[in-house]
Amino acid sequence: MPLAKIEVRRSRPAAEVAALMEAVYLSMREALKVPEDDRQVRYIEHRPEHFWVAPGKTENYTLVEVMMFPGRSIDAKRTLYQGIVQRLGTLGIAPLDVLVVLTEPPKESWGVLGVPASDTTPKV
Repeated sequence: MPLAKIEVRRSRPAAEVAALMEAVYLSMREALKVPEDDRQVRYIEHRPEHFWVAPGKTENYTLVEVMMFPGRSIDAKRTLYQGIVQRLGTLGIAPLDVLVVLTEPPKESWGVLGVPASDTTPKV
């Protein structure tokens, strides 16, 4: 049940937004084995003056944050990073304009069905 958030610095047509979201979702499916029906991806557009970035970045700068339960291997994380960069590349976003950040709060920090995820079955 990873949660993904894509933040960008410019507006895009709906079809491009859907393609970006699909790219991140497919990367999570491949690397993290996310179930097919688990599409927890958000897309947020910022005005460039509200989203400062390092020099040398373009209007295509894309920040992808993935929050997930701890425990994935470094290989799974590498596969996720590579998949996101490769798939966004096919949509015209250069690798230098992509930053992926993973956050792994402990299961007791996730509320699922009104209880900590650490209290639920391993399926969650």
